[in-house]
Amino acid sequence: MIKITKFLIKSSKFIIIYGDYVKKRCTMDLLSDILSRMRLSGTLYFRTSFTSPWSIKVPRFKNVARFHFAHRGRCFVRVDGATDPVLLEQGDLIIITRGASHTLYCDPVTENLAVQLDEVVQASGFTGNGTLVYGAPGTDLETQLVCGHFAFDSGTNHPLIDALPPHIYIRNYGEAAGSWMESTLRVIGAEAGRERMGGDLIALKMSEIIFAQALRTYLNSDGADRPVLAGFSDPNIARVLHSIHQDPAFNWTLDGLAQIAGMSRTSFATKFARCMSTTPLGYITHWRMQIARQCLAESNIPIINVAEAVGYQSEAAFGRVFKKHFETAPATYRRQCAALAEAAGRAEP
Repeated sequence: MIKITKFLIKSSKFIIIYGDYVKKRCTMDLLSDILSRMRLSGTLYFRTSFTSPWSIKVPRFKNVARFHFAHRGRCFVRVDGATDPVLLEQGDLIIITRGASHTLYCDPVTENLAVQLDEVVQASGFTGNGTLVYGAPGTDLETQLVCGHFAFDSGTNHPLIDALPPHIYIRNYGEAAGSWMESTLRVIGAEAGRERMGGDLIALKMSEIIFAQALRTYLNSDGADRPVLAGFSDPNIARVLHSIHQDPAFNWTLDGLAQIAGMSRTSFATKFARCMSTTPLGYITHWRMQIARQCLAESNIPIINVAEAVGYQSEAAFGRVFKKHFETAPATYRRQCAALAEAAGRAEP
């Protein structure tokens, strides 16, 4: 697969110095905090010019969320495992959340004639610059897609992402997300693959918002009743989640969380478990471990300070929870990350 470049969403945090370690306190909204902590990154593959007849098989790509935005024209998308294909019309967006293989095709009669994507890329002479051109010449039946994928740092996960369906389809995405998104998508479509100075970088930087905005749109519509996703849509549970993310190291209790939710202890615990498919304290532990994992991988802060920064008063207690969560001790995990980073550095030209 030929990639053009990558972008990275970096989190906006206040960094406060406490003696010999750094404690990062999140000051952003809930969804932004999750995506930033997981280091949402994206790769833009190409802008297409597909002319009928055509049918292309896109292989499975593990641990990514692939996207196709219909800038002009239309096509069908058959995601492996799905009962029905999606008709992607101009202005529509589809995100294939777990990188499943899928077929893009112009007409139902061409679906079973699909050519593998790598063969299409090779036959077209596409080098990673400009537009991927494929199909019969001299026809006005053109489909222009902007294609790429989103990924997260290795080792990160979150119930919100795990709970997403195999694909998210948003009709007339620009309009659904708001007029500003519609304008953004027009710019992305106009810049991607045009070989104008800085065009691909502009398209990538602007496309950072696609995944976050698609999630927000989905959470407020079709995803509002799905397990886990329902918790982010419910005002009482979302208020609690926001408080947890604002201060994950706080000594949270079920009574205190129920008070934030404005509910009785029993009602809150029941509703949280129903919406989030985990207990409140289970969610807190999971999020603390994600913060600790990142801190161990990216800094030399003493482990006791990492433990205290995520709410543990002893290194031993923290180590037990971390090992249960990641199946390795904190110090071992840090050494493994350092070794991987060193190997990656040596592999760079």
